[in-house]
Amino acid sequence: MEEGKKSNVIDLKIVIRRVWQRRKLFFIAIPIVFVLASAYILCIPRYYSTQTKMAPEVANPMAGGSLSSLASTFGINLGNIQSNDAITPLLYPELVQDNKFVFDLFKINVISSDGEIKTNYYDYLKNHQKHAWWSGMLNVFQIFSNNEDTLKTGKNGKKNPYYLSRKDEDIINSIRKNVNIAVDKKTGVITITANAQDPLICKTLADSVRSQLQACITEYRTSKARIDVEHYKKLSAEAKANYEKARQLYGGYADANTDIVLASFKAKQTDLENDMQLKFNTYTAINAQYQAAIAKLQERTPAFTMIQGAAVPYKAAGPKRIVFVLGMMFFTFIILVLYCIKDDIVAQLKS
Repeated sequence: MEEGKKSNVIDLKIVIRRVWQRRKLFFIAIPIVFVLASAYILCIPRYYSTQTKMAPEVANPMAGGSLSSLASTFGINLGNIQSNDAITPLLYPELVQDNKFVFDLFKINVISSDGEIKTNYYDYLKNHQKHAWWSGMLNVFQIFSNNEDTLKTGKNGKKNPYYLSRKDEDIINSIRKNVNIAVDKKTGVITITANAQDPLICKTLADSVRSQLQACITEYRTSKARIDVEHYKKLSAEAKANYEKARQLYGGYADANTDIVLASFKAKQTDLENDMQLKFNTYTAINAQYQAAIAKLQERTPAFTMIQGAAVPYKAAGPKRIVFVLGMMFFTFIILVLYCIKDDIVAQLKS
């Protein structure tokens, strides 16, 4: 058995001998691969990456404290399960898939680290991106395509985030690649990662995504409360106007009939006073509901704690040029070794 096993293994000395016999092939191929790999990777623009972390306020019943603690050890957050919100923290990463969320990032103002670029993010992606030289060749073929590039606008002249031109759709897909939102299932911490070709714009993008995510969460959680506030505000204004009208009517009638002692005048004055008091009570009750709605709105407004702010990266995140070149050279070396010993492998398999 041992002899059979040994016969299926190529002697290392044979491998070294075959490689040495064809060493010129290595001396020619590996430098060529080095030059080609270097030329390729140097044409790909470098990009920077930064992160920001925040923890949103999540309603979590006190009664389930011990159970939630036990569940968290298994990577389960009961706060998300028990929440009445339709959009739980676990669904926040899906917001990037919505065109409206990404479309709102078009208008953020960005400034490059050298100060030469001052524009909005949409224009930056459209006109100020660095591309590999072969990307220009591909764009030439797209000129002859039948795809529409004209801007899609609505009746008010504004772009519709759900009806975009091909170029705008490509920009939105590019933003989706540049932005990543992740939620830790155990702690609920939201991590936002942003990529850009400029370090300062990279930080600006991360901060803008965090602010927009906070606004989106706040708008969703307070939508019903804001409707209630507007409703009671309108009712309170109407009730106050009715009370002011009744008060002025009562005051004017009382001043005009101060010296009159007829019972009919006194009865009408009493009716006006009662009507004024009724409208005042109505206004007081509605105003109390209005103040309660404001308090509920404040209660529903989530609080966010920023755990880690986005920093301006000083080192590019990619592409890893040295790793790529060394990887290609190592891969070429392996292929050449297999090529050199292919005859020995075939002979070994036949024996």
